[in-house]
Amino acid sequence: MFALHQEKILVLKYSLLGSILSNLLLVLGTSLLCGGLVVKEQRFNHKQADVNALLLLVGLLCHVLPLASRIGSGAAAVDLSRACSIMMLLTYAAYLYFQLKSHGQLFSSQSPQVEGGGGEEEAVIGFWSALGWLVGMTAVIALLSEYVVGTIEAASDSWGVSMSFIGVILLPIVGNAAEHAGAIIFAFKNKLDISLGVALGSATQISMFVVPLCVLAGWIMGIPMDLDLNLLETASLAFSIIVTALTLQDGQSHYLKGLVLLICYLAISAGFFVHKIPTSDQGSTGDLELKQS
Repeated sequence: MFALHQEKILVLKYSLLGSILSNLLLVLGTSLLCGGLVVKEQRFNHKQADVNALLLLVGLLCHVLPLASRIGSGAAAVDLSRACSIMMLLTYAAYLYFQLKSHGQLFSSQSPQVEGGGGEEEAVIGFWSALGWLVGMTAVIALLSEYVVGTIEAASDSWGVSMSFIGVILLPIVGNAAEHAGAIIFAFKNKLDISLGVALGSATQISMFVVPLCVLAGWIMGIPMDLDLNLLETASLAFSIIVTALTLQDGQSHYLKGLVLLICYLAISAGFFVHKIPTSDQGSTGDLELKQS
């Protein structure tokens, strides 16, 4: 929201895309790799993964349509992006009802515990303590986010690193550190369903809720935020979703699947590292269109 308010649309797009890629490839890949090193073959509820993969494909379609419209007609697809965003939010609301109410049994954990792991674990803190920590940390992160948004372009210039690499790769690694650590710990304990819920759930939430919410918030602010990513970004997102869906389709996992996801993330990282955008063009999509016209 800080980036959107300052009309730094590229920074916002890179950050959101990077969070999706990080959760799908880095967080999930590391979890599958570490879990596979502890247990030779882990099993998980593939129905949960199928539902999340389906929603991610819907989100991908809503990104491809504005890109195809721009390439085909040369016109900005802001109105199309806003219409797709409304449908994405409605789909996410239906997904929440599906998960919490009508088909909650599909999302129940089926992962066996590691031998000697004991029974049910006792909660370390209570509900209100956990809620207090969440509120406090959210406030701190919101404060830090304002500084990050204000310094990312200066950091790109001083480090000599492309802004796309910082936004898509570096920022999400730091931002997803807690999720990353939690997913790995659960994978070590052979609770892969929870690791999948952390990685896939976060990616689905960003793709189907946060991204369209930013588009509609920009609409209210009069800022031309859209779903149109460039070709490299859209291709990276598409192949990440497809590879992840194929990896999780059989309900079984081993360390090689995690290694493949990590290799994909490294390849995408290399692509964004060499992907240079001129400093003068690091404004919003609307600014780029005005300059071109």
